[in-house]
Amino acid sequence: MAVVRPRIAVTGPQRHAVMPRFLVGLALRLCGAEALQLRPGDTFNSDDFDGVVITGGHDVDPVLYASQPEVVPRYDQERDAFESRMIEIALQRRLPLLGICRGAQLLNVRLGGSLFQELKSRRSKTSNRWTVLPLKTLLLEPGTRLKTLLDCASCRINSLHNQGMDRLGEGLRVSGRDLDGIVQGLEDPDRPFLVGVQWHPEFLFWQRRQMRLFRELVEVARQQLPSEEPLIEDSDDQP
Repeated sequence: MAVVRPRIAVTGPQRHAVMPRFLVGLALRLCGAEALQLRPGDTFNSDDFDGVVITGGHDVDPVLYASQPEVVPRYDQERDAFESRMIEIALQRRLPLLGICRGAQLLNVRLGGSLFQELKSRRSKTSNRWTVLPLKTLLLEPGTRLKTLLDCASCRINSLHNQGMDRLGEGLRVSGRDLDGIVQGLEDPDRPFLVGVQWHPEFLFWQRRQMRLFRELVEVARQQLPSEEPLIEDSDDQP
């Protein structure tokens, strides 16, 4: 019997961010899914996909959590609106959803949370330097899905973000922090798969533990696919 390949929507900006979206798509394909790349302005139906990955990018507009800009703005309001809709679809349909960096932040905001608009002033034990290399330490919370997936108490991650989680959204719990206590992972334990990570696992696809994030999302999506009923043909031999 052929293995069903669920379709996972991968979101991104209208332009740029080619490499992250390509790597997320590659990771999903390696895990047995079909990647559906979607950007603001694309036409789609809410039932075109079986799971969602919200990728990284520019800062989330603070107007979405009723705050004033505290830093030089680099916002993408069109993308905010598009990905907010994608998150709402995933929440309503209880689809597996992975938020990466900005995607985790937007997920938190859409669930009623808020963000720190800059992190430099909150760091004392970790560098504020951006790097795709796994040079920062992630401390995982016991009993969380993220700890089970990564299978470690602490591990090394990369860092490409300058905003972070402040107040958590409804239903979310912290699943990981860095050495400064800044939230690096969150999840909703009452949903099939709802996980947000501040780092970029797509740049660490060569690590088995990072690939487990994508593999788990794909597996949950596959399990939620509607089962096909066997076709019973009419026959004169039937009683």
